[in-house]
Parts: sequence; C-alpha cells; structure tokens
Amino acid sequence: MNMFGGGDGRYLEMTNGGTAVFVDVLTLAVSALAHEPWDFRFAALLTLQDQSVMGRGVVGFGLAELNWGDTPKDQAAAKDFLLRVLDLALTRHRWEELTYEPPRAEGYLRTYRSMVEEFDPATAGGGTDILPGPQEAAMASCVRHRVLDALPFWEGCVFCTDGA
Repeated sequence: MNMFGGGDGRYLEMTNGGTAVFVDVLTLAVSALAHEPWDFRFAALLTLQDQSVMGRGVVGFGLAELNWGDTPKDQAAAKDFLLRVLDLALTRHRWEELTYEPPRAEGYLRTYRSMVEEFDPATAGGGTDILPGPQEAAMASCVRHRVLDALPFWEGCVFCTDGA
C-alpha cells in the first residue's frame, strides 16, 4: 500500500492504481505552477513516485520528511505552492488529456489538501529532507506530454514510463 503522510499520524493510503492517478493529476498541476527552486524540487520528488519505475506499492512520503525552508516565510511559500497545486488539480486541470477517467482522484486530492492545510511546516523533522537536491530538481520538460519529467533520475515523464 502506498502512503502519503500528513501531520498528527494522518495518512492517505492508496492502491497502486489510485496512486498512479494521484501522481498523474498532481504532475499536470505542478508542471503548470512550478516557478521557484522549492517548487521544482517538489516536482522531482513527485516524479520519484512513479510506480512504473520505482515499483508498485512502494511509493509515498510524509509531509514531515520535507524541508519546507529555513524561515517562516520560506515555509509559508512552500506550503502555499503545494496548496495551489492541489487546488489546480481539483479544477480537473488537463484531465481531459488522460487516457482514462480518474473516478477517485477528487477524493484523494481533497483528503490530501486537508492534510497539507492542517500541517505546520515548522514541525517537520529536523535533519530529514527527502526532497531531491537543487541539482536534481525537475527542470526539464517532456515535450510530448508538456509536463516536468524525471531527469536526471530517468528519461521520460510519468506518462512516458507508463506507455501513454
């Protein structure tokens, strides 16, 4: 089971198919909104949730594992970015381009948005940071699918690796 953790022991647990949908719709949104270095690092972390490459049932991360920034201003900006990504995904941004209908995606997004909204970045684990480094940030774009891709980890985006 793939798990995305929030604060206070809350988790969003999803099946492999549910996780693939969650990552797909977040990838469409994060690609449209990423502008700052933290945004691109988060996008890279999202690409690492690609089960076609990482393996099924083994992806996920906790909000407390992220380095949200060194100052309250940086933390607030990072949290605001993630909330804006979730809000854009909830508008069904580019979902018409998916090769399937994502029936549970809205529920997953609403649950995760609630978890992010309630999370205090200042409580994130000291010394823990699973965000890829600045040199590994998802800065390249998949021309075919118009989303940020997984370079330098592997060639292609989440849509290329699943054969879409």
